Amino acid sequence: MRLAPLLAAFAISVSAPALADDHAEAPSLEDVLAMNTRAEDAPRDRYRNPAETLAFFGVEPTMRVVEYGPGGGWYTRVLLPWIAPQGTYMAMQPDTGTPEEGTPPWTQRFTTAASGWTGIPASEIAAFETDEITEDMHGTVDRILVFRSLHGLLNNEAADTQLRAMRRLLANDGMVGVVQHRAPADASYDDANGSRGYLRQADVVNLFAAHGFELAAESEINANPNDPADWERGVWTLPPVLAGGDEDRERLMAIGESDRMTLLFRKAD
Repeated sequence: MRLAPLLAAFAISVSAPALADDHAEAPSLEDVLAMNTRAEDAPRDRYRNPAETLAFFGVEPTMRVVEYGPGGGWYTRVLLPWIAPQGTYMAMQPDTGTPEEGTPPWTQRFTTAASGWTGIPASEIAAFETDEITEDMHGTVDRILVFRSLHGLLNNEAADTQLRAMRRLLANDGMVGVVQHRAPADASYDDANGSRGYLRQADVVNLFAAHGFELAAESEINANPNDPADWERGVWTLPPVLAGGDEDRERLMAIGESDRMTLLFRKAD
């Protein structure tokens, strides 16, 4: 656990690494999206719509924002350089257990990678696993963003603990923004239980309701009506993974990335 940056992230008087009134070092979201560090990421903007999605979620660069399960860092390369100069960016991951001998903990691996992606010193990047959340962190976060990873929580039977942790972290007016691969409303259990990456939107709303959240808004920003969402290989059939290799590549590239729901949840009383 990287204790120093984590404590700094939750200190009332500290923001990293520039003060909130120092706008000279604070790039706009438009500037961030045009950065050279995103050269390989930018072609996916047409499917992931980062500017529109973050606006819908009401994210501001002065907020305390948690990116849940950042994975390969596509959204990290947007969020970290945009938020760090005026607000606080934090990465959150489920408990990964004790690493193998000689392997650094996930927090160290992530902050090192994120520093390489963005140029922000690893010592100024906060990252924590769910089991490292302390009581003084409760009620301090403005937004938690969950991009295309809810199916993983269900597949690993971790949704209950992770959604409870998110609710504890959020301030009273805080919200959770979700983008998730979407199955048709009438999809079968096998097509919509998360094993293929897709979930029914109504099931996601019910899942959050069961953990103390209410749906605040929904959007079709990341919808793709060309995706039937019934692939035998699951969502990974489509780009960017293309699980079938060159099989039917031209047609799949024409379809594009998956159909996605975009939902915003608030803490219920």
